[in-house]
Amino acid sequence: MMASMSRKGDCWDNAPMESFWGTLKNELVHHCQFGTQQQAKQEISEYIEVFYNRQRKQKRLDYLSPAAFTQRHYATMFIA
Repeated sequence: MMASMSRKGDCWDNAPMESFWGTLKNELVHHCQFGTQQQAKQEISEYIEVFYNRQRKQKRLDYLSPAAFTQRHYATMFIA
């Protein structure tokens, strides 16, 4: 993964990504010791795909996981 960089003096477009990196570090990285780079990649991928996207409820998403929020969004798009 590569962090994005905004233009000088405009930090707001990078704020969501900075928030995610902080959450990832606080909830996983600072509590684990990875034996290898491959183990780190595996555990971080599992955290993102299994926990963060499918299970972790987020206040800004009406206390839904990102996957549930997305599913609800698309379900309401097709209701006539």
